[in-house]
Amino acid sequence: MQKSDADKQEREVLELLQDYPAPAPDRGFYERALVRATHEGSKRQRNRWMMTGFGAAIAATIAAWVIGGMLLNEPQLPEAASTIPGVTIALAEPRTVNLVFASAKALDSATLTVTLPDGIELDGFPGQREITWETSLSEGRNLLPLTLVAVTPTGGELLARLEHEDRDRTFRLQVEVG
Repeated sequence: MQKSDADKQEREVLELLQDYPAPAPDRGFYERALVRATHEGSKRQRNRWMMTGFGAAIAATIAAWVIGGMLLNEPQLPEAASTIPGVTIALAEPRTVNLVFASAKALDSATLTVTLPDGIELDGFPGQREITWETSLSEGRNLLPLTLVAVTPTGGELLARLEHEDRDRTFRLQVEVG
């Protein structure tokens, strides 16, 4: 097909689309679009992550085991009895870490706050150490993939605080840079 034919066909399609108005976006559309947009980069890197999948799988399993075993309505274990799961990431290389939140029932309008240690950023949020948003949890396991980037060789403790009505729970993950 020649370029002028393609241009003509494109104009015809655009003219036809003008007859079909787009509906107004529903509540929460923009939040879902932003979340999806921040995860698009990780989709493009999927093949690269296949090589490092074993390490990521171990880190995700540790995080899922520690975090997934705690329900929002169960009492918090004493600090001395709990262990902090950890993950090691390479400097300047994005690494997706999956946090799993288990809930005994569906929760609407829960607030999730992720606090990052110095030198660690959340991909798509450069320079921000604390990111807060409102979300809903379904009954059972809820997966939160976080793509972390080490911008300095220091690591530290990542905190994920989940709040709903008068209850809250803070989850901890030790992030090492190696």
